[in-house]
Amino acid sequence: MSWDLLDWTIIGPAFVAGLIVLSTHVPLGYEVLKRGIIFIDLAIAQIAGLGVIAAHSMDWEQDGFEVQVAAVSAALIAAIGLNWTEKHWPEQQEPLIGILFILAATGGILVLAENPHGSEHLKELLVGQILWSTWDSLWPIAALYAVLLSVWFTFRERLGQLGFYLVFAVAVTASVQIVGIYLVFASLIIPALATLHLRGRLLVGYLIGAASYFSGIALSAILDLPTGAVIAWSMAAIALIAGFTLRKKLASGSAE
Repeated sequence: MSWDLLDWTIIGPAFVAGLIVLSTHVPLGYEVLKRGIIFIDLAIAQIAGLGVIAAHSMDWEQDGFEVQVAAVSAALIAAIGLNWTEKHWPEQQEPLIGILFILAATGGILVLAENPHGSEHLKELLVGQILWSTWDSLWPIAALYAVLLSVWFTFRERLGQLGFYLVFAVAVTASVQIVGIYLVFASLIIPALATLHLRGRLLVGYLIGAASYFSGIALSAILDLPTGAVIAWSMAAIALIAGFTLRKKLASGSAE
């Protein structure tokens, strides 16, 4: 345990990266819960990750433009495919999403089978590299998310099913490369679920997410534990406490 590891030059960009991810994932999380397609984030994130893995296997530069094109293209193709399956087989949509996730996950394992660093790449994809965030690397993602949020809050009612899938795919593609698949799922589902039926739920969801990222990053630095895993557990704990507290106050207020 070391308090010296609480270096703002490291945890500052990581915390802001978490806030940027939350900016789109909390509102999109409510839409995911509304549509009942809970595991779409895992599937799309895994597909985007498969695009990144495929690009790396071809020795493309890790932070190069080609990798981003590969990741976004893979996610958009998956989004268009899921839009098609929801139109034609709506009752089977959730199991189809699960199958897509499994195929993408095992596809990544197959692509990396001959790579001596394959297990490291898979771990990075799952738990992310949020502590490696830098101020310079966050600006493009912040700009992208500003555009996505403008589109979402301005045209949400007119986007339709395909529009939702496309916005979702682009948002998840950007976030999975920062925080990893596990935190993409947690950031989408946990704050949204904890505040689902509350007034002002968006603001409360953002606060839960922000508190979770800050406490998780700080605890992981102090205890020298994997950051993504600590953030996920922090988010679950904070959301559970906040959800029970807020609902108890709501119930007592209704009784009065």
